[in-house]
Amino acid sequence: MIISGKILAAVVFLSACGAAGRVPAQIDLPHTAVQEGRDSSVATSKVADAPVTLHVDLSSRMLIVKQGGTTIKTYQIAVGQDRYPTPVGQFTIRRIVWNPSWKPPPGAGWAKGKSAKAPGDPGNPMKVVKIFFHDPDYYIHGTGDVESLGSAASHGCLRMDPEDVADLAKLIMDHGGEPRGDNWFWRIIHMRREEQEVTLDNPVSLTITQ
Repeated sequence: MIISGKILAAVVFLSACGAAGRVPAQIDLPHTAVQEGRDSSVATSKVADAPVTLHVDLSSRMLIVKQGGTTIKTYQIAVGQDRYPTPVGQFTIRRIVWNPSWKPPPGAGWAKGKSAKAPGDPGNPMKVVKIFFHDPDYYIHGTGDVESLGSAASHGCLRMDPEDVADLAKLIMDHGGEPRGDNWFWRIIHMRREEQEVTLDNPVSLTITQ
């Protein structure tokens, strides 16, 4: 993973990456790039110019990023439980929220007794960033429960490791017409109690299959 020197130098104390009392994780925001090893500069150029698409395989609990038909990234995820299934089909990512707040879904039995959590709150289950694919109910988000990755454990959303979801969100912004520099991400990570929304100029496609 290629990591910016500016971001690597910043030690990020995100309670969002673990439960209170645990050693906070460092979130590095790497530069995403097409993998090397293409047959020619022409082939590389064609891949670099192709749109990025996301593909989720619920059975394998994997999220795959493709560009020009070539897989450039893979991430392990947690998917919805049987009683709270993740929807399947074609979706479009248009909105990303960094340092998201959280409110208990109205009428959800599993959320009974839970209270709203501000950005950066240790009890906030939304870690680092939310990537909406079926707004407003379903999104990809970071989780403090990283042990759940690879299983069907969520209430319909797609969970990711906090560092992985930051990497994915940056990649989506880069290819969705809303790239940002290292300083912007540095502020996002260090001002973790400040919510920041990004709307993509070029929405990114997501396909979810069983």
